[in-house]
Amino acid sequence: MTAITPYRSTEREARDGFGQIVHAEWTKFRTVRGWVIGMILAVLVTAGLGVFLAKASSPSCSSQTSSGQQGPVQHGAACGPVYALGPRGEPVSDQFYFVRQPLAGDGSITVRVSSLTGGGQPPVVPWSKAGIIIKDGTRQGSAYAAMMVTGGNGVRMQWNYTGDTAGLPGVVSAASPRWLRLTRDGDTITGYDSADGTHWTQVGAVAAAGLPSTVQAGLFVTSPDYSTYSSSLGSGSANRYSTAATAVFDHVSRTGTWPASAWTGDYLQGETSMGTSGYSPGYHQAAGRFTVSGSGDIAPLTAGALGDGPNITVRDFLLGTFAGLIAVTVVAAMFMTAEYRRGLIRTTLAASPNRGRVLAAKAIVIGSAAFVAGLAAAAGAVLIATDIAHSNGTDLFPEPWPTELRIIAGTAALVAVAAVLTLAIATMVRRSAAAILIVIVTIVIPFVLSAPPGIPTGLAEWLLRITPAAAFALQQPAPQYYQVQANYIPSSGYFPLAPWTGFAVLCGWTALALVLAAYLLRRRDA
Repeated sequence: MTAITPYRSTEREARDGFGQIVHAEWTKFRTVRGWVIGMILAVLVTAGLGVFLAKASSPSCSSQTSSGQQGPVQHGAACGPVYALGPRGEPVSDQFYFVRQPLAGDGSITVRVSSLTGGGQPPVVPWSKAGIIIKDGTRQGSAYAAMMVTGGNGVRMQWNYTGDTAGLPGVVSAASPRWLRLTRDGDTITGYDSADGTHWTQVGAVAAAGLPSTVQAGLFVTSPDYSTYSSSLGSGSANRYSTAATAVFDHVSRTGTWPASAWTGDYLQGETSMGTSGYSPGYHQAAGRFTVSGSGDIAPLTAGALGDGPNITVRDFLLGTFAGLIAVTVVAAMFMTAEYRRGLIRTTLAASPNRGRVLAAKAIVIGSAAFVAGLAAAAGAVLIATDIAHSNGTDLFPEPWPTELRIIAGTAALVAVAAVLTLAIATMVRRSAAAILIVIVTIVIPFVLSAPPGIPTGLAEWLLRITPAAAFALQQPAPQYYQVQANYIPSSGYFPLAPWTGFAVLCGWTALALVLAAYLLRRRDA
């Protein structure tokens, strides 16, 4: 009798690993042509719409001749305003009245401010400024550090347009004056304040690398435009008023080398009128007392439709994100519901009985695919559209590269997590149309409702704080500055939450949906 030797596999016994489940889900995804085409469509729609908007943004204008006739039509950069750029490349306002002398090397300037009054509506705006400044020349956008009193925000030390530190609180008056001091020691400028001229407190110290040996230092006054915003359902309005300020300085003292024997007064930006009735820029000096009047601002310009700076931002080229997101949502929903519709979910769960691991594998695959698609779409929209906008001479708000990187990578992350959220919802409802509708209602609709200027600001901010649409804060093109009054609302490109905080809201909703989906997947029959 012949003995039969049973077959023994050379492979070691082992449970199917999680990596094998992920690989199986990836194989399903890449072999369904419609899903792959859907992701490609998301890329093309997002990037294509951005390119279209960039080409459509080419400005044109016409000028008038001396005889009042219409001049030739001009295009591109010739039509846009010219903005000064600060030390970090941001557009800035650098407009104030400056009573100055050169300071050669190290030294200090000390002054008492006993009055700050204004003109316009309201009479003194909260961010009118008067104080002392050390500045790298009179070139627009040059580096500086300043100690100042303000109309409603106490004493501040500000530097290089974006830096701001608070000092003594309260409003300056003859009964409650403020003493200010700036000292230069090499590349370090230190600011101090005092209520009595005897007891001094350091407000801040700034490393101003690259300052020349001789700088301009002295007294300054400025007062920004005052804007009011109102909105109601179906309408919105903005009004802007020119303002001016006058400050009284005395007890001016200096240390160090000051080569000039007399003070020079200049209204930087070269304007001769401040636009406010009854006020002219200038100064008067008598018996050691300086009365200085000025208008304008020393601050970063804000981006957006109702800001001071360029209205077009990188975010405008990402409006196609909504269309691309819908395409990704459709694919993500079908990645789960197609198995229920065809009865293949039983096979999947029979091969991998751990249902939680199956859901996790699907989430990794769809999230990764959506991230790659979102990254390609956002990079294409931002980089290509920006290049086209620059070649057209479009007045585009300049962005530092870390901001552009955050916008591109953040958009990709937003699309990826939204895809995982869709997958989780599809697992719970088991219907593609229902899952897609829920995602659109919770992500796209809140953002769309918050965009029109006529939507009440409180409602718009509420929607963008608690719904998954908060993640669109990742596309905010410029920071909100506490020291700059502006229309910081969603329709102007600003969000109530910081970029990554808004993204965390979307992640929180997605985590909750995944937990519920895993629970229901275990509890229900396939």
